[in-house]
Amino acid sequence: MTARKTSQTMKPATAAKKLGVYLEATPAEFQDGVVSRDELDALQTDPPEWLRDLRRNGPHPRPVVAAKLGVSISGLARAGITEALTTDEIESIKSDNPDWLEHERATQAEVRRQAAEQKQQKS
Repeated sequence: MTARKTSQTMKPATAAKKLGVYLEATPAEFQDGVVSRDELDALQTDPPEWLRDLRRNGPHPRPVVAAKLGVSISGLARAGITEALTTDEIESIKSDNPDWLEHERATQAEVRRQAAEQKQQKS
C-alpha cells in the first residue's frame, strides 16, 4: 500500500513573505486561501499581473522598503516608518535624501563592513 503524497501548504502571510509582497495588498482570494508549494512555484515562475504590479508599484513590505532605501528594518523604525510604502513614496524619500536616511545608510554600511571584517578574520 502506497501512501498518497500530499502537497505542503502554507499560510498566505508566509507565501506573501516568500514572494516579497505586502499581504494586505494581495487579492482577497490569495489572502483567504492556503498556498501549496506548487502554487508558490507557479507564482514565482510565471507571476500573474497583480503580482507583477505589486512588485513594481507596491505597496512594499518593510523588508523590501529597507532594501530599496539601503537601510535596515530597525533603521526604518527609528525613522518612524512602520507602514508599507509604494515605489513612488520610496523614490520620493530617496530624492529628498533626509538626514535620517544618510545616517541610517552610513550605519548600515558600517555594520556590513564589520561583518565582512569578522568573516575575513575567521577565514
